[in-house]
Order: sequence, then structure tokens, then C-alpha cells
Amino acid sequence: MHNPIQDALRQPFGSLAHLVTLQAQQQPAKVALVLGDTELNYAQLCAGMERVARTLAAHGLHPGDTMAICAGTCVEYVIAFLGALRAGVAVAPLAPSATAEHLSAMLDNSGARLVLRDRDVAAQWPVSASADVQCVALDDAEQAGQPWSQWLEPASGAAPAPIHPEPDWPFNVIYSSGTTGAPKGIVQSWAMRWSHVQRAVSNGYGVNAVSLCATPLYSNTTLVAALPTLALGGTLVLMRKFDATKYFALAARHGATHTMLVPVQYQRLLRCPDFDRTDLSTLTHKFCTSAPFSAALKAEVLQRWPGSLIEYYGMTEGGVRCELHCHQHPDKLHTVGRAVTGSELRFIDESGQEVPPGTLGEIVGRSAGMMSGYYRLPEKSREVEWFDAQGQRYIRSGDVGRQDADGFIVLGDRMKDMIITGGFNVYPSDIEATLVTHPGVAECAVIGVPSEAWGETPVAYVVPKAASDAGEMPSADDLRQWLNARVGKVQRVAQVVITDALPRSEIGKVLKRNLRDRFVQDAPGVEAHHHQETS
Repeated sequence: MHNPIQDALRQPFGSLAHLVTLQAQQQPAKVALVLGDTELNYAQLCAGMERVARTLAAHGLHPGDTMAICAGTCVEYVIAFLGALRAGVAVAPLAPSATAEHLSAMLDNSGARLVLRDRDVAAQWPVSASADVQCVALDDAEQAGQPWSQWLEPASGAAPAPIHPEPDWPFNVIYSSGTTGAPKGIVQSWAMRWSHVQRAVSNGYGVNAVSLCATPLYSNTTLVAALPTLALGGTLVLMRKFDATKYFALAARHGATHTMLVPVQYQRLLRCPDFDRTDLSTLTHKFCTSAPFSAALKAEVLQRWPGSLIEYYGMTEGGVRCELHCHQHPDKLHTVGRAVTGSELRFIDESGQEVPPGTLGEIVGRSAGMMSGYYRLPEKSREVEWFDAQGQRYIRSGDVGRQDADGFIVLGDRMKDMIITGGFNVYPSDIEATLVTHPGVAECAVIGVPSEAWGETPVAYVVPKAASDAGEMPSADDLRQWLNARVGKVQRVAQVVITDALPRSEIGKVLKRNLRDRFVQDAPGVEAHHHQETS
């Protein structure tokens, strides 16, 4: 039987907004989007998308232009994003958690003349009245801009003009987390997003998928799950804020089949008393990305939560793309999997030369899903590009790793997190792997801090386990001595700092820059001679 959706997916390139339109034609009453007590079916979602596209055109936005969204998770956010795509307008989703200074810099870089935001964002980010930018309030809060309900064109207007997207059109501009300075805009093309939709078919997304997303809508982590869910006719269940108890209630109520989570969320779910009380038998397609996923945590998920578990390793910039199907390779949980079909990886040294197989090096990759570049930052774009002898373009990951004999990638550290102490390269993850084996340590992070004697020296931040779990917690100095007796001479830490929690981004990455800043602020002038300690 002729199926226009399957026909579209077989094409090398297509429009995600067009797929949503086809879903509305084929299954108009099917629930597309759920948030709290609000449910939209595909007919309603498509009508909202068309209305936004018509409104954008009426306000003079054309294919190739950019609009920004900076708001908490809401139904209007999704409709606005899809409406922009229907109009050919690129979306710059900005993180509400960013500073006002960074938000202004991102808005300026994006060139967006329209920004959609909400009351909470407006309170901490007053966009300059002199700026040539229109503000629209997604939640109708007048202090955030023109109310959404007033900004929209009447629902009964003519259909917006058709667009004819090209593969290299900018689909969205995703801004980096800004943990190492001002965020950079990563331009993802329509072709890159189309490849994500096609890939999602092989991971079980389709009309029977109920995808539970508990990360913010501005994050690429969310978009790689949310957009294919809607394009392929599934049901997308969103959470405004992650909460383990509410997550289980939603999973049970809606019969969730798919979920994209970050490692710290898996950790919290497994520790929640509701885990063993909730029927998760349908939730068999589990995905994880965005932050280091320990082998022990993967093993616990496999043991306690039936179904598949797939770890994605890659970058918003694209190029490097690995998958670890944990349920198929339980002996490879210490890795991030193998390069997927269509992705090619190389390993290079600090001078840009390829290193021998099995040797540690910076991971560079090329694939169908590669960013066009950093938006309006050609010099920054060139910094992350590497070209092989044939002139083929790769994206530098900034991560150190090696390939084992079976082709699986064993990850080291971020290049910027590597500690150079006394002329030796020290990888924090090696020290962290030892430290976390102590029965009193729940989590840890090792950073390099300035040292006159050594250039840099390692310092460990430790979150202790609850007293009931670990018995009496040793002092920071006892823990330092315990660790330093078990690591190499140059890996010895100068200090252990006990802390209640590690600073994390909204998608669970440990913000080591924040720890470095905290250390310098709390302990100026600390000088350590860890190499000279005796074992």
C-alpha cells in the first residue's frame, strides 16, 4: 500500500515539518504532544505549526532568517519551533540558565530579530529596548514582550507559502554550554537533522513510540529524541523539570516506550524507591548521552531495567558519532562503543599527526551529520577542523581516547581537562576511577589548579556517600593519603575537598571550570608538592 511517509523517508533529504503535516493527514486524532494536563493531537499540532509559519511571514521573516527561543519547557515552545521550520526560519534555542551577558551575546551573534521568551527569562534578561529585536511572551506575560496570543495571526488565515529547503540551509543554531567562555553557535543543517530522523527509525521510533523526555528543550540531547518522535508519528511526553517520582508516574500513565536521559538521571531513578514499584515493562528503548556514563552505572541499569540500553557518544558539532549497545556488549561497558555506519574516526597527536592504532590521541571524526560551522565565527570553525591527506574534513572532538582491538572506543578526558604537571600529562579520569572505588565516595571530580612548582597540580572534589551507606567518612586528608598510595607519583593529588554536590549543567555535565574557579577563590596561594610525597 502506498505510504507517503515511508516514501519521504526513503529520500536522501526531506523536510521534518512536511513529515508532521503528513502525520496530521494520516492520523489527525493521534496524541502528538503531552505536557502536564495538556495534550495536542497531530491535527492541532499541525494547525499550530502552520499558524506560526503564517505569523512569521507576516512579520517579514523569510527562509534563512533566524529567530531565538529562550524559555522553559512549554507546549508553545514546541509549536513555535515547528512553525519556524515550516517557514524555513532557523531556530536559536537559548539556555534560560545562561547569564544575561551570555544571552545578549548569543542573541547578537544569531542575528535574530525575534526572540520568544517567558516571564522568568524576562526577569533576569532585560533585552535592551534599543535593540532591533521584537520580544514575544510565550506565556502571555506582558513584561516578557507582546503576548503570544496577540502576536499570532488569526487561526483561520490562508496556508503559508510552500518552502523548498536545501540540504545546507541552517535548521537550528545550538549554542555550546559556555563552560569555557562565551558560547559558540553550532549551525546544524537541514541535512544533518534529516539524518537524525532517518537514523531514529532503526532505534524503534515510529507511530507506536511514546517518548519520555526529561531534559530542557534548548538542549540537543532533547532535540535528537523529540524531533524524530514527532516526525515519525509517535507521542512526545515532556517534563518541565526532572523529578524521579514524577518520571515514574508519567512512564506508567502513558506507557512510555522510549526515553533519552543523562547519566545523573539514571542514577537518581535507580535510587528512587518508586523504581521497584513501577511497571517499566514497556520502557525498553533507553538512551543516554551528554556526560560520562560509568561502567558500573550501565551495568546496574542492565541488571535492574529490562530492554535495550544505547549510549550515544558524539558532539553537537557532529562528525564524531559512536554507539554502545550495552545489552549486546556487556563486556564493553567501559567503552563508548564503535563508530556508527557512515562515521569515520581518526586519532591525532598535539601536532595534528595521526597516531598508531591503539594509541591515545585526540578523536576526530567525519559523518553525514556535521555542523556547517560556528555561526559567524570562521576562525573558531577552523580551530575545530582537521583535514586528512586527501583533504577530507573532520571535526575535532577535544576528547582523548583510543580504539581497542575490537574497534570500541575507550575514552580518556577532554583535552582542556588534561593536567600538565611537572611536564607530565595526567588524565583526571584515571585518578577519578581509583578514587570512586573508596567505599565512602559517592562521586568525585579531579581538576588541575595552578602551581608554581609544577605548573598545575591535581585536586580532587569528593561527594561522600550517606553515613548509613558508607559508615564513618574518613577525613579529607585521610582520603588524600589513601588515594595517593594507589596512584602513580605524578597522579598524586595535592588536596581533597569534601563537598555536598558537584556543579552540573542542566544536562548533567560536571562543570569543572566552576570547580577550578571555586578552588582559586577559596584557597588562593595554595602551593602543593604532590610529586615529592612518599608513598
